[in-house]
Amino acid sequence: MEIKQVVVTGPNMVELQTLSLNEEVGPDEVFIETEFTFISAGTELANYTAKDAGVFKPGNWNSYPWKSGYANVGIVRKVGENVTKVKAGQRVYTFGRHASAIIVNQKELIIEVPEDIDPAIAASSRMAGVAATSIILSDVPHNAWVAVFGLGAVGNLAAQMFRNLGCKVIGVEPNEHRRRLAEACGLPITIGGSDEEVREQIRAITGGKLAHITIDAVGHSGVVMQALKSTANFGQIVLLGSPRVPVEGNLTELLSAMHVRWITMRGGLEWCLPVYSELPSIVSLYSKQQLVFDWIRQGKLELAKQISHTVKPSQIKAAYDGLLNEPETFTGVVLDWKQS
Repeated sequence: MEIKQVVVTGPNMVELQTLSLNEEVGPDEVFIETEFTFISAGTELANYTAKDAGVFKPGNWNSYPWKSGYANVGIVRKVGENVTKVKAGQRVYTFGRHASAIIVNQKELIIEVPEDIDPAIAASSRMAGVAATSIILSDVPHNAWVAVFGLGAVGNLAAQMFRNLGCKVIGVEPNEHRRRLAEACGLPITIGGSDEEVREQIRAITGGKLAHITIDAVGHSGVVMQALKSTANFGQIVLLGSPRVPVEGNLTELLSAMHVRWITMRGGLEWCLPVYSELPSIVSLYSKQQLVFDWIRQGKLELAKQISHTVKPSQIKAAYDGLLNEPETFTGVVLDWKQS
């Protein structure tokens, strides 16, 4: 059958292509008709703009031409004979591409979307799944101060999640529009300024303690160094974003501060988690998404205010360029595949 699919063909080049998909499913496969997908501004724009050099390495996961997207909600139309996780007719969430139809193996993440969650919101919850890694990795002390550096979608949601755990959260963001959006999402303390100004504001807000946990939600080595200076002794730094661009500096400055002040740094790439786990003590991608859906249903995660645009898949070029060049206008973009 013919499907429509988003393909990044080169730096700053993206198309909605007509491709062929064999809709016959294997024993463990699920055929899904897509309703909505959500654009990950960090990963997708890094590949769209070639900020990630891997796009030029043949055989790499993101090499051009790259079929983008990893936040898909749709309706199951066919299941293989061995499939037990979902049934035909169910609305499901997967890490599927931006495409009008996809086939997913049940060994990959596939989870039913609760009936009381809007499917567009469910697709946008992908960023909450990314953000949730920060609370999984952190050893959260009682009444902790947490500083989240970067209040894009991932940072905003990470801050909301630490707030849900009872932490006192400070959002750090140079862009005033993002600070105001974070405040509208229930985060009362947001700050901006130079590195030194931010550190002194955090020192004043915390009564001299600094932050017990700092989160780099930007994915930039310079931000990690900024976060380090605002982290309390015996504190933790979580690298939630993926550092992609080279930054020159004194590595000893980082390592010496970690050594002398007993600071722990943790990488937060979610793909290190198992997809499923039979043990309740082991967090999986599946259980993490269950938590995200639970918090959405309880009104504890604000996602709708972060979606600025819902567009047709044919408008993908405008969506990417808007997210890249007009971040105050394009804060979050959903692709509506019912309009493809």
